[in-house]
Amino acid sequence: MGKEQTGTEEHIVSYSTYAYVWLALLVLLGATIAAARIEFSRYSVLINLLIATVKALLVVVFFMHMKYEKRFLRGLLIMSLLTLGSIIALTFSDVWYR
Repeated sequence: MGKEQTGTEEHIVSYSTYAYVWLALLVLLGATIAAARIEFSRYSVLINLLIATVKALLVVVFFMHMKYEKRFLRGLLIMSLLTLGSIIALTFSDVWYR
């Protein structure tokens, strides 16, 4: 009797990959704290949002295993992120040009 296909695949990620991602998240946490202490005038919120976006991207790709998902689920994620990004951009444009 052979192995039956269950439709699920295992993706083995090494502990070193998780350690590197964790270290990158710690570095980005330090960047977030440093950016909060430094005054960047009108770009402070934008810089902090960019740092938070990179941290969220690392979590989604490595810890939520989006790297191994199929095209449809990736497309849904990208579509929802583009919608969120456009809402944030519209909010920024409203606040900046008042």
